Amino acid sequence: MRALVLSSGGVDSTTCLGLAIEKYGKENVTALSITYGQKHDKEIEAAEAVARYYGVELITLDLAKIFQYDTKCTLLQGCAEEIPEESYADQLKKTDGKPVSTYVPFRNGLFLSSAASIALSKDCSVIYYGAHSDDAAGNAYPDCSDAFNEAMKSAIELGSGNQLTIEAPFVNWTKKDVVREGLRLHVPYELTWSCYEGGDKPCGKCGTCLDRAAAFAANGVKDPALED
Repeated sequence: MRALVLSSGGVDSTTCLGLAIEKYGKENVTALSITYGQKHDKEIEAAEAVARYYGVELITLDLAKIFQYDTKCTLLQGCAEEIPEESYADQLKKTDGKPVSTYVPFRNGLFLSSAASIALSKDCSVIYYGAHSDDAAGNAYPDCSDAFNEAMKSAIELGSGNQLTIEAPFVNWTKKDVVREGLRLHVPYELTWSCYEGGDKPCGKCGTCLDRAAAFAANGVKDPALED
């Protein structure tokens, strides 16, 4: 079996990549990194570094034009608003049940659909991606939920003539659980990038920085990406 892994260069997708390599061997794994009009390139640079570390093929796909009309998502170049410097829980108190401002419209749906076409062309039978329950909580990122995963899995299996399926191994895990698994796999977290800002160092204030710090702290280790 061959696997295609969505690789953003962050904690979750890199742990997913490590898991797929453990299961299938690096010679049977391809990483897919997608640009979508984000405000910086740090994610892509991290995905490239991770792919080099593991010695796997990396495909880069540009979907930025799909999101060129969006002016609401604070992650995208078309939005003038600042990225919130608070936890997702605090952000959700202001959204009236809607996703947070860093939710990219139907991003995982587009990513998985695009990945399905590439995976079939590469003779892959499974797509891995790193959705987890903390991101889905409170409807912050609805395309990270178990229900969404099951719906997309069914669609991709049907649409591929049962040649292809998707796996979200962490969809019912917390980020703490993901990091624990990554530590077991000796994932190169020092190469990863999670921060929504594109500075020289993580801002430590955005939602994903706060979640990442809490996950490493809960495992009793320091985030290696923050070590000098």
